[in-house]
Amino acid sequence: MLELSGISASYGAIRALENVSLSVAAGRIVCLLGANGAGKTTTLNCISGVVPLTAGRIRFEGEDITGWPIDRIVARGIVQVPEGREIFPELTVADNLLLGTWLRRRKGGAARDFERIYNYFPRLRERARQPAGTLSGGEQQMLMIGRALMAQPKLLLLDEPSLGLSPLLVQQLFGIIARVHADGVPILLVEQNAAVALAASHHAYIIENGEIRLDGPARDLEQNEEVKAAYLGA
Repeated sequence: MLELSGISASYGAIRALENVSLSVAAGRIVCLLGANGAGKTTTLNCISGVVPLTAGRIRFEGEDITGWPIDRIVARGIVQVPEGREIFPELTVADNLLLGTWLRRRKGGAARDFERIYNYFPRLRERARQPAGTLSGGEQQMLMIGRALMAQPKLLLLDEPSLGLSPLLVQQLFGIIARVHADGVPILLVEQNAAVALAASHHAYIIENGEIRLDGPARDLEQNEEVKAAYLGA
């Protein structure tokens, strides 16, 4: 479905990615693990068109999307939930969700989409008329994912969805992520909570200093001694 072939990227003279190749098959959850500054977020931003490539190609559903602008990539079906709480705090929860439909090719059906998002996140239904800035951190993360799902993504990119959340909220959030995947949305997940990410994923990649160092089935990497020592606290 998604294929990165030898992509590289830089921030000025600073190399961020070097010859990174990875793929996300249809119907799969794939996680990308690594330390802070390893290149995880940059990889997602390259896919989304935020960061330009200096080398390599990106293909989605067999189509070369290298160099496409952000809006065209979103309209094509790749939607990213960035790290942090990037909401519109003065708008209501419902209006924040509605913004997710802005670039959809097929208009209409918003009421059905709202119902679907509220089924995933009942708390958002309760808070629909509140300013989004009054939500808790966990609720704001739910709102960001819900807004992305309103765009009806063919592929969802999640950047550190558990950041700053309590263990209970992380468990609840990943339960919802599993439901979203079960409803047919493939996911590329960047996550520092390696144990949770590996448990949720089919395949995993380890990135270090902008290069892919290891990849394989997530269950195999859970048992890899190097991964255990570096990321699982073993």
